[in-house]
Amino acid sequence: MDTIFIRELRLETLIGVYPWERQVRQTLFLDLDMAWDIGAAAAQDNLTLALDYAAVAEGIAALVQGLEFQLIETLAEAIASYILQEFKVPWLRLALHKPGAVLAARTLGVEIQRGVRPV
Repeated sequence: MDTIFIRELRLETLIGVYPWERQVRQTLFLDLDMAWDIGAAAAQDNLTLALDYAAVAEGIAALVQGLEFQLIETLAEAIASYILQEFKVPWLRLALHKPGAVLAARTLGVEIQRGVRPV
């Protein structure tokens, strides 16, 4: 199975548990790997047979704009569910980064995998 990926997708959202975090939108970054067979799209050079990564990125950005969670874990689950349902990918790995959340670290985050990765 092939992999379509998106790296460091910038997302602006209201996220966090502290009172100050509930007042400002924060920047998160998303790394995403999605299982997809690119064979038919490549053979026919046809976007309608491909996983449209621009549509995936735009959909995630629109989804995140309307959500407010305390935990990045909850946001990661919401994004994963959206991708699995909307784009019918069989498997994904998603890493959500929250830079600046811990001053001594460049970034922190969660990484999840959902679905079954075809071989």
